[in-house]
Amino acid sequence: MPSSPGHIAQVFAAEDIYVSNGANQGDGLMGPDEVCEGDVYVLHTQAEPLRLVLTRPEAGRQEVGAGSGIGAPGTPVRLVARYTLMAPDGDRVELLLIDLGTEAAVLPLSPIGTGVDYTLLAVEEPPENLALADLLCLSFARGTMITLSDGSQRAIEQIVPGLDILTRDHGRQPVRWIGRAHLRAVGATAPVVISKGTLGNEGDLVVSQHHRVFLYQRERVAGMTTSELLVPARDLIDGEAVYLREGGFVDYFSLVFDQHEIIYAEGVPSESLLVNEATVSRLPPEIAAEMKARFPGLSQSPHFGSEAGRDFLEAVGRVPKRRA
Repeated sequence: MPSSPGHIAQVFAAEDIYVSNGANQGDGLMGPDEVCEGDVYVLHTQAEPLRLVLTRPEAGRQEVGAGSGIGAPGTPVRLVARYTLMAPDGDRVELLLIDLGTEAAVLPLSPIGTGVDYTLLAVEEPPENLALADLLCLSFARGTMITLSDGSQRAIEQIVPGLDILTRDHGRQPVRWIGRAHLRAVGATAPVVISKGTLGNEGDLVVSQHHRVFLYQRERVAGMTTSELLVPARDLIDGEAVYLREGGFVDYFSLVFDQHEIIYAEGVPSESLLVNEATVSRLPPEIAAEMKARFPGLSQSPHFGSEAGRDFLEAVGRVPKRRA
């Protein structure tokens, strides 16, 4: 009897992430005993993400599912290693190497750019489970105070579907779905702490690294289509007022509305979870089915606003420049 379908992930073929300078020059990303720390890796400019279909884990075993763009159906899936690499600007990425029998795939745990030089810093044991659903539900940490439609606040873990939340653009909006995840606070899943008062926040704002907060840039700057900025929390890190907190575990919660919204967390405008095919495909099938029923078409449009990265924030003085 064939295994039931489970998750879908976007991965790259291991050979598409290759050594551009170093001991293994020209080789794709290999196993932990074959790579050399200090080698410089590049994601090929013509690399295309591949659709990896995974069956639901059964008895601790997960296989490549039917319709996968990489790997043969029925092939056991094995996590090989977790790699940490650093770009010239100090930005770090984490990658999971996945063994698919005669092929190998790389799952980025954080965004990776094409044509960028990434130096291999560390090689670690892989996490025990792929937990793709866990990777989706990264937003606000337990205890985050969310502003309700009447102006009062409630801890995010006490919010339930149907409760009305205050949104920046559409006033009172009911929560449609809540995602939850309990994870080790290490690497890509360690939270960012934005200390009380840094952004006018009423308490420490603790969010996942790629969760975006809303900033308003008073003066229009070349290269930005709007003065409204959505900024990933990790790009605000300065090591003092904003820092990465590693160690122990963290509970994350995500809120979903009929539209992609800007809500208020500890008084700071922040995004809700954006629902689209890529995010929903990572959920367990029973939850994905519910999401598809609630959000036909899975085509929420991102909130209007420019994506601002670390380089831009340094240029306009919103964060200090990284040390060379």
